[in-house]
Amino acid sequence: MPASYALDRGIALQRTFAAPASVVFEAWTDPAYLDWYFNPEQHTDQPATVDLRVGGQWRQEMVETPEKRYFTGGVYREIVPGKKLAFYWGAVGGWPELDLDNLDESPLVTIQLTPYGAQTLMDFHVQFPDQYTPERVDWWMNCGMVAGWNMTIDRLVAVYEAERRAG
Repeated sequence: MPASYALDRGIALQRTFAAPASVVFEAWTDPAYLDWYFNPEQHTDQPATVDLRVGGQWRQEMVETPEKRYFTGGVYREIVPGKKLAFYWGAVGGWPELDLDNLDESPLVTIQLTPYGAQTLMDFHVQFPDQYTPERVDWWMNCGMVAGWNMTIDRLVAVYEAERRAG
């Protein structure tokens, strides 16, 4: 039986982008874009990979410092181009650790994109499976994940805002 996320435990972030939804969707799904906002000031010689289909994976090396590097990514659960993206978050041998035979143990990331005039409103959620204990949820909420997603998304917002000002 698939995991349930009915308890709705996790984080919810909302941002407005100075770009159409199709452009924001592409930033989340095109390997050429993933590195520049996930790793803006750190170099990786491991190109991001994306197999954009349900059951396909995306994977990229995260470089926090030259000494702290790890892979992250996900397995796509739902893809609606320009509107919605959902994936089990993690990478085999990376962080968070992803078990391809037990995806129901993984956090679920959902990105919903809604046109907002000439801009895009993005609702971003990380949900934890209902079977996670309260202690496990607390660990996730305090491990740096919230700050990490906020920084990553804010870098992407800043890029489009700078383009809007320059244009």
